[in-house]
Amino acid sequence: MLEVNSKYEEEILFTQDQVKQFAIVSGDNNPIHLDNEYAKTTIFKTPIIHGMLAASSFSRILGTKFPGEGTIYRKQSLSFMAPMFVDETYRIVVTITEIDNVKGSAKLDTVILNSKNETVLSGEAIIYNNKFKGN
Repeated sequence: MLEVNSKYEEEILFTQDQVKQFAIVSGDNNPIHLDNEYAKTTIFKTPIIHGMLAASSFSRILGTKFPGEGTIYRKQSLSFMAPMFVDETYRIVVTITEIDNVKGSAKLDTVILNSKNETVLSGEAIIYNNKFKGN
């Protein structure tokens, strides 16, 4: 049953091939994501993942797993707290913080944590799904 404080977690890892594919689809060819030599000249010293590629995980989770089918994404805030790197494992945590049973909507915390349990991406989503109506 979906209720306040219900939580979904999963691990994710992005490959350089996925970063390249996202660059093609999004048109964001910033060399910080794609060019090792360029990245060496930056504070990160290695290419970083597109923040929006990482954030797109929330859309996948909300639309297919938690709460799943029928979800309409209404709003998402994002704060990029630290860089994310390819071939590193991250943990995604989505937690229901509010439910409006009349409107069938919910507010959720959306967070990605690195292997040190540090927040690298955080935000808040508002979604609609009939699973929230009349509970």
